[in-house]
Amino acid sequence: MSEAMITVEVAYATPAKQKIVTVRVAEGSTVEDCIKRSAIQQHFPEIDLTEQKVGIWSKTVKLDAEPRDGDRIEIYRALIADPKAIRRKRAEQAKESGRADKVTGGRPNPRRSQTDDAAS
Repeated sequence: MSEAMITVEVAYATPAKQKIVTVRVAEGSTVEDCIKRSAIQQHFPEIDLTEQKVGIWSKTVKLDAEPRDGDRIEIYRALIADPKAIRRKRAEQAKESGRADKVTGGRPNPRRSQTDDAAS
């Protein structure tokens, strides 16, 4: 009797290109086994599994997790910039240009600016 096989996809993308490799592996194989079997590291030599996170269907998992038939294993790249820092910078620029209220940081209140002008 032969071992049960499952089919999984291994995905990786850069801003310039993406690759999705379909592989058949023995049931009970780990995420790391599937990535090695896909040979995706030949297309993207910068992949370092000791540093990069991996996931199944957008949920982070460890390399020793066992995928199920039909799963997509994703290899994640490191973030270039901190999303919080970018949002903070964008909010400051909006305040400076007048697109955001300087006190609350939200949209300017047209009624508030009218009453401020009338009071002066």
